[in-house]
Amino acid sequence: MSIANIRQELCKYAKKTVANKLVVGPGGNISAKFEGKMYLSPSGFALDEIEPEQWVEVDIESGEITDIGLRPSSEVLMHLYAYRANPNIGAIVHTHPPYCIAFTLVEEELPVMFPDQAALVGKTVYIPYVLPTTDKLADALLEKVNVASSILLGNHGLVTTGRNLREAYYRTEVVEESAKIFLIATAIKKPKVLTDEEYEEIASLESEAYRIQLLQKMK
Repeated sequence: MSIANIRQELCKYAKKTVANKLVVGPGGNISAKFEGKMYLSPSGFALDEIEPEQWVEVDIESGEITDIGLRPSSEVLMHLYAYRANPNIGAIVHTHPPYCIAFTLVEEELPVMFPDQAALVGKTVYIPYVLPTTDKLADALLEKVNVASSILLGNHGLVTTGRNLREAYYRTEVVEESAKIFLIATAIKKPKVLTDEEYEEIASLESEAYRIQLLQKMK
């Protein structure tokens, strides 16, 4: 892995994020970590417009922007605090998925309902609305990044983390699908969710362990 690879990976998943309507316009921000630096989307850009050389390099320990030119995303503190708090995080995807936002308008706890959600995401936690781009939001996220890899932001969106971009991105897709399924089912009656025992059975499957292992490989 090299910085060039990281920048290419960021462009790849940025384009997927827009193509799958997980953000609109210049919304959302994503980053990846490499050798003490993070590479973050620049402020004011639609994610699918960012070129490899435009991802802004920021020193994680000092917070110093270590290249020149573009400003990092206004959510830079949220990314910095998360990387500092949990060394296992290698990438962060912050999006505004419509079903996730709709879910936070009416609910807080997203239950585990189906096998992919149980195996690839697990528990999803919730943060009540906090003004975006502030240290208050970064502090609120800081309290959750060691609890879960997917965090719903009330009236705002979703943050997912992973050991690499692939893992963080696919968690975003699965949580959005989970919110969609919950809202559709709730329109009919109270959804049946997986019990703790059923959840643990899925987590122990060898086939699921293999899928998780593949997700952790950067490709």
